[in-house]
Amino acid sequence: MDHKRTKQLKAFDRLLTIMDELREGCPWDKKQTFQSLRHLTIEETYELSEALLEDDLDGVKKELGDVLLHIVFYAKIGSEKNAFDIADVANAISEKLIQRHPHIYGDISVADEEEVKRNWEQLKLKEGNKSVLSGVPKSLPSLVMASRMQDKAAGIGFDWDAIDGVKDKIKEELLELEHEIKQDNKEKIEAELGDVFFSLVNYARFLGVNPDDALSSTNKRFRARFTAMETAAAKQNIALDSLTEAQWEELWQEAKKMLAKN
Repeated sequence: MDHKRTKQLKAFDRLLTIMDELREGCPWDKKQTFQSLRHLTIEETYELSEALLEDDLDGVKKELGDVLLHIVFYAKIGSEKNAFDIADVANAISEKLIQRHPHIYGDISVADEEEVKRNWEQLKLKEGNKSVLSGVPKSLPSLVMASRMQDKAAGIGFDWDAIDGVKDKIKEELLELEHEIKQDNKEKIEAELGDVFFSLVNYARFLGVNPDDALSSTNKRFRARFTAMETAAAKQNIALDSLTEAQWEELWQEAKKMLAKN
């Protein structure tokens, strides 16, 4: 075994040992359960996501450590319940990876990435999944869920032949939304607006853009620009709630120019 792998295994063993010691001696760590850790795990995952979007490699390293700690923590609790331990977790994912990659560990040939994805979904169905969508958690944020469901449906052939069909669908959904707005039907407006969002997510998929990343990027830009506007208004002793539409627009354009220079 090479030196690098030995170092990696030693570091992982150190973490497992520390987890044992914390579970044994720390009042807070001793108290934790699957349920009490859940919301903290979600928070750590979002922090990792933010570091990834920022391309902050030091931050990614730190947040990966926090996520890894949670994985080890859950495995420790599982071992205490005589349900599973970290070896079971690692072996289970290893077996899954081997089974889902017959083009690497078997005699199957694939032409490209898309064929790998199609084979993946077919293999999941053979393993007993009742639906292609069963692997999409219902607790996912709506935008992410829409993207994942579309990916999975497309993986077995439920998809548009070309992007023009997706664009036509967006236009169709917008017309249906406009009709319900004219009817002032609040319930149907919500449904049709949802259809517009769903179609836009599909459009993003055809463009090769992750819709959640795209919206996160826009949110980041908006936050920076709005904060810059607040700063500019404060320097001029202007109350934000007294601004006219034209003044808002002027501040907005100034903020865009200022941030573009940085």
